[in-house]
Amino acid sequence: MRPHEIFKEVEPAIVTELFTTFREEDRDVYKSALASLAQSRKLRPVFVQKKSVADQITWMHKTLKLRGSDTVGEHLLQVWFMKFQQPLLIRFCDGMGIEHNGEGSVEGVLPDELDPAKLSETVDGLYADFNPRIVSLYLNLFNLQRPGGWETLENLISNDDRVRLGEKPEADPAEGGDSLPKADLEGEEGLQAKTTPADPLVDGESEEGNKTEAEAETAPEQG
Repeated sequence: MRPHEIFKEVEPAIVTELFTTFREEDRDVYKSALASLAQSRKLRPVFVQKKSVADQITWMHKTLKLRGSDTVGEHLLQVWFMKFQQPLLIRFCDGMGIEHNGEGSVEGVLPDELDPAKLSETVDGLYADFNPRIVSLYLNLFNLQRPGGWETLENLISNDDRVRLGEKPEADPAEGGDSLPKADLEGEEGLQAKTTPADPLVDGESEEGNKTEAEAETAPEQG
């Protein structure tokens, strides 16, 4: 499962928690993600910034469901777990006998194989003590950390109902392609946005941020 597939299946509430945490605790990551995702859609960040916070998050989540967003999506998940879900990571590494720095960051080379008995016991403990939906997200993310993943973990993800992410996969935004639905392309089609102004990302507005909504949507893209 690739990052964009994970974002298709994960519950929106978990994505909202992820972005809300970044916005409150590490604003630079939030701003960087917003800018990168906007640029990937050939939009200037100011277009997304003018949306309400809730609409910003909804728009970013939809964009993260596209294959072209895999790099940004995987990075966001990794940073979120490393900074804000350390107890879960530590428990997993300790249970699997994986060396780490005391905060859940793996040190050295990841194992070639995962012991089935250890994995089963460790996963049972995680589901008993942590938010099951976040545990499922972590197990799917961890399986991306090695090309092809681990057969033992892949079998667990495929066959254990607990590990399946909370939302059924949504249909691709457009048949045969990765474009967003028409409703989400209003900025790209020059339609007038009708969103509630968001809290400013930073104190003070940039020159670009002071442009009117019409200018933001109709001005040519910068290289």
